[in-house]
Formats: sequence, C-alpha cells, structure tokens
Amino acid sequence: MINIIWACMAIVGIIFAMFNGTMEEVNKAIFESASEAVTLAISLISILVFWLGIMKIAENAGVLKGIAKVFRPVIVKLFPEIPKDHPAIGYIVSNITANLFGLGNAATPLGIKAMEEMKKLSGSDTASRSMITFLALNTSGLTLVPTTVIAIRMQYNSVSPTEIVGTTIIASGVAVTSAILIDRFYHYKSTWRK
Repeated sequence: MINIIWACMAIVGIIFAMFNGTMEEVNKAIFESASEAVTLAISLISILVFWLGIMKIAENAGVLKGIAKVFRPVIVKLFPEIPKDHPAIGYIVSNITANLFGLGNAATPLGIKAMEEMKKLSGSDTASRSMITFLALNTSGLTLVPTTVIAIRMQYNSVSPTEIVGTTIIASGVAVTSAILIDRFYHYKSTWRK
C-alpha cells in the first residue's frame, strides 16, 4: 500500500511540474537528491560499522550479557507467557539492547528471530499477546544513543551532533512507558469482556 501511495505522490508531482512548467527544476532536484542520498548512505555505513564493532567488542567482553541479566527480569515480567529459558527471551533482550544503542539495522534480524520463536511458541498465525507487546516496544523507539541520527547530524556539519541525546532519552522513555501502558490497558480490557 505504501508503495502505491509513494508512486501516486511522485506521479502527481511530475504531472503538476509538467503543467506548471517547472520540469527542469524537478529533474535537477531528482539528480541532486540521488547524489546526496548515495553520499549520505556511504557516510552512514562507516558510523554503523563503528557501532556494530563496538557492540561486538561489548559482546566479547561480556557487557551485553551483563545488560541482558539486568533486563531479563523486566522482560520476563513483560512477557509472562514465554518460559524464562526460551530462546525468544534471548532474542528479545538482544533486540532491545541493540535498539538502546540506536542500532536499528542490527536489531531488526534479532526482532524477526524473536517473532519467529514467539510464533512457534503460540502455534498460531494470529499474533499472540507477547508478539503484540514486543511490537509495541519496538514501535515506541526504545533508544538511549541515537547513533544513526548523530551520524546524519555529523554528515551535515552540525555544531553539536550529540545534543539530541538528552531529549532522545526523555522522548524514548515517554514513548516506551506509553506503549507498555496502552498495551496492558487493551490486554486487560479484552480480558474484562470475556
């Protein structure tokens, strides 16, 4: 559906430019944007590789296991349907840890594995309570260090690219708390009806 919306927006823009006589500016903007996108993507690769390397070092040093131990009791409380030693818990903890450091690209495969494990556990094609809670957590944007945004700000020569960390932590905290409260509200509301 999103592809159709984007295609329609592009077509409407091009048709409007043809009738408005600004097709030359549209062509110029397309080529400049494409060039800028490639430059930005290449610059982001170096930052992502750096942070993925830091994550690998943290994993080898046992830091991630320590973080996982800290989060495991919270995760077990948030996902009571999943047995404590089930592989899904490990994937969920790893996904949340990667998201905390702003590594959404690294967190995505872990999130997919967590969902696959939860689907095996539920044995149904319908989303389970755990799957919905996990989706709500991921959608809320749990981040402490927004590495990708910092990298983009550095690319565009921001005077202080890391000044957004404080507001990111506040916004992330509010979003995660809201997501959990709304998730629990709808879960309990559905159990009241039964």
